[in-house]
Amino acid sequence: MSATTPTLSRARWYVVFVLGLVYALNIADRYVVSTVLESIRIEFQLSDAGVGWLTGVSLALFYISVGLPIARLADRANRRNIVAAAMILWSAMTALLGLTQNFWHFLAARIGVGVGEAGGTPPSTSIIADYFPRERRPFALTLYALGLPLGAWLGSSVAGAVVDHFHSWRAAFIALGVPGVLFGFIILLTVREPKRGRFELVAAAGAPHATFDETVRFLWRQRSAWHINAAGTVICFWGWGLLYWTQTFLERAYGLTTAEAGARLGTIYLWAGIAATIGTSVILAIPAMRAPKRIAWFLAGVVFCSTVPSFLIYWTHSLRIATLMLWIVVPAIYLYVGPTMALLLNFLPAAMRAQGMAISLLTANVANLIVAPVLVGWISDRLATPLGSNSESLRYALLALSLTGFWAAYHYWISVRTFDADDARIRETPVASAMFQGA
Repeated sequence: MSATTPTLSRARWYVVFVLGLVYALNIADRYVVSTVLESIRIEFQLSDAGVGWLTGVSLALFYISVGLPIARLADRANRRNIVAAAMILWSAMTALLGLTQNFWHFLAARIGVGVGEAGGTPPSTSIIADYFPRERRPFALTLYALGLPLGAWLGSSVAGAVVDHFHSWRAAFIALGVPGVLFGFIILLTVREPKRGRFELVAAAGAPHATFDETVRFLWRQRSAWHINAAGTVICFWGWGLLYWTQTFLERAYGLTTAEAGARLGTIYLWAGIAATIGTSVILAIPAMRAPKRIAWFLAGVVFCSTVPSFLIYWTHSLRIATLMLWIVVPAIYLYVGPTMALLLNFLPAAMRAQGMAISLLTANVANLIVAPVLVGWISDRLATPLGSNSESLRYALLALSLTGFWAAYHYWISVRTFDADDARIRETPVASAMFQGA
């Protein structure tokens, strides 16, 4: 089989399918926390900021601290084994969350989840990049991103139903954690590690391993990649930050139960997310849309136009209107994942992909799991007394966050200015040191 003119075999699509399920279970383990956030806050007697620290910051700090070393290892070692081991660890820790009895037990298990999840996405996307040539990666990674709406549905609707059936928020963690442990072993037995850099114009075989410092410096010099990463980070702050609190908002503002709010949101996450992701994959399959600039303009337009309805979700006092706006906004939050990953990976050499993706996830998770939960919680706590209602205080905090969607659209739009120069640089050689010498 030629490295430059491959036949897309069934094995490649099986890998996308399996790694998409890994991504789904990763996302489910995060969304289940949002689903039972209010129950955890009440049982542990926490403020909004306090529960944000417990559930978001505890995961993100350790995700970040171990994510970069794991990504560096993934750029050198067997990525399949890393993904499988990481999944077994985070799934076991998720199940353990269901057995915790106090704040400190929950914190320790949540840290374990963060350590495990750090080994999921960077090696997975690096594996997919070596199964497909660069012009097919946006399509393949968009299909991989179907794990996002599927995982959100599992963590919302399914988790909410489990909570309602067993009358315990702990049951949801056990129900999602145990299957993940088993699936980790399936990955070890059925997924094959691909040859690294097999589709690059310059062979990666024998190339020196890129250091973290080289990766950071190269990412900074690739202004297109820098803006693409910035756009993805702000979308996580905007969109996923909003969704982190939306379940709690619906429970407070409209008196919905955990199961009712979870079912409402899970249905939107699943169907709107899948429709948006599949629709995006169809659009990206059009030959004219394979140009990176058109993909960036497409993402900029979608996010820009979705920012206004994201504001209306929390501005209205009508559950019907809020639900309708969610059907519009959720697709925009989901469809960016695959194309953004593909754009970023295409502007990074093979020896830097896992580390580059880890850097992207680092900034995204700081925005999504540290800044957004704590900032929204802090604003809500400060406004609760003046407004006399923790539902209204949360409403105003989310209204402020909703406007940051315009910021994300700006970065997509501005990124295209240096696409040609950055693409020329990346095509010269996949070896970072050679690029720096020739720059």
